[in-house]
Amino acid sequence: MKFLSRFYIDGFILSIIAVAVLASIFPAQGTAAEVLGWATKVAIFLLFLLYGARLHPREALAGLTHWRLHSVVFAATFVLFPLLGLALKVLEPTLLSGGLYTGVLYLCLVPSTVQSSIAFTSIARGNVPGAMVSATLSNMAGVFLTPALVILLMNTTGEAHVDASSVLDIVVQLLLPFVLGQLLRPLIADWLQRNAAPTKLVDRGSILLVVYAAFSAGMVENAWAGLSPWQVVGLVAVMCGLLAVVLAVTWFAGRRLGFPVADQIVIVFCGSKKSLATGLPMATVLFAGQPIGLIVLPLMIFHQIQLIVCAALAQRYARRADPQPEQAVAGH
Repeated sequence: MKFLSRFYIDGFILSIIAVAVLASIFPAQGTAAEVLGWATKVAIFLLFLLYGARLHPREALAGLTHWRLHSVVFAATFVLFPLLGLALKVLEPTLLSGGLYTGVLYLCLVPSTVQSSIAFTSIARGNVPGAMVSATLSNMAGVFLTPALVILLMNTTGEAHVDASSVLDIVVQLLLPFVLGQLLRPLIADWLQRNAAPTKLVDRGSILLVVYAAFSAGMVENAWAGLSPWQVVGLVAVMCGLLAVVLAVTWFAGRRLGFPVADQIVIVFCGSKKSLATGLPMATVLFAGQPIGLIVLPLMIFHQIQLIVCAALAQRYARRADPQPEQAVAGH
């Protein structure tokens, strides 16, 4: 383990890899998939309830009003990513087939993931209130912006319809438990400060559930069928390069714009993510009648790479000197 720690590989990252392999061999199907889906929702609900209970209302309000931070994350998600997606057109058809490039461009248009962005920000000791607002705003805006960007930048058949239940799910799974946590804060805040293990377990457990569910869905849909090994390798290389560019830009932007370390962590983790949970359902509507498995494959691969890389980054941030979250409040 000491040898692995030199490469920032710890038990958490090994757990992510192990869960991905397990889901590839034993994917959840039928009733098991339904149970997994509900378990993931419960874990997310509990995660946000604990965040609400841990955060002082003053910190939550500071996170809500930090519009400068949110605008940078929003620009990374809905401006930087789409521009990079359009630029990757040069790789078609030499490195990316037409179907794979469609998937690459699509992943660049989906919103940021919520639970893992916030969980990694928490692990890295960043500005959790700011991360909650930035990631949630991105996800809610994506319900409307992603279909609009798909229609504007991609060739789709039929009309894109966005179900209002997507907004309701965000309210029920994220905002409601956070409010409940705030209400329960006087009762359990002291206990949570003395016992960090439950929150840490939920942080990491929710991410592992998402990984297992994502790989299970890919195996059930045969997302890899019909692809040659070199196409998969090429796609993985493109996804790694895309993530590296976005991480570099968000890291540089956070430092160049003078944000405190706690806010830089938010920009890196929230600005570099893409949501599989939001992207998969949207793809089934926006690309009806087309090979959905192939189109969402880049998103699935990118999602797994971002989890592994950001887990390493979060652990590295956590080993740094305390980023002093109060600086983020003062920086508002």
